Parts: sequence; structure tokens; C-alpha cells
Amino acid sequence: MEFYFLFVFVIASLLGFELINKVPPTLHTPLMSGSNAISGITVVGALICAQSGTGFVAQAVAFLAIVFAMVNVVGGYLVTDRMLASFKKKGK
Repeated sequence: MEFYFLFVFVIASLLGFELINKVPPTLHTPLMSGSNAISGITVVGALICAQSGTGFVAQAVAFLAIVFAMVNVVGGYLVTDRMLASFKKKGK
């Protein structure tokens, strides 16, 4: 079962890397803000895997998934906040 979690993690990492590289810069900010919900689901799934995983490898991979997903959630919110701040008027 531990091999399955590692396999899913590696495939998801490679797929995510390829998808991000294919996105043009003009679409990156709106897509980043939209990916917060997906990353939230990833955090919940990783927490479930961390709880049910047996062995060091499964728990380590689940921990890494939690860390990376939380970085994505926080980064998405920061990018969204910065994007929305650019539309505010200068005097306010």
C-alpha cells in the first residue's frame, strides 16, 4: 500500500509540473487563484492518508503532500490578493 501512495505522489508531481509549464503567464494568476479549492481537497486527502498510512514512507509522503498543498493554498491566496489590489484606486 505504501508503494501506491508514492506512485500517486510521483505521478501527480510530474503532471503538475508539466501543466504549470504549459500555462502562459497571462493565465497563471487567474488559474492560481482557482487552484486554491483543488489544493484544499489535496490537503484533506493527504491528512486522511497520513492518518491511515502505515509505515514511515507513507507518512513521510503524506506529510510532504500536506506541506506542498499548503504552500500552494497560501501562495494562491497571496497572488489573488495582490491581483485584486492592483484593481483598487490609488487614493484608497
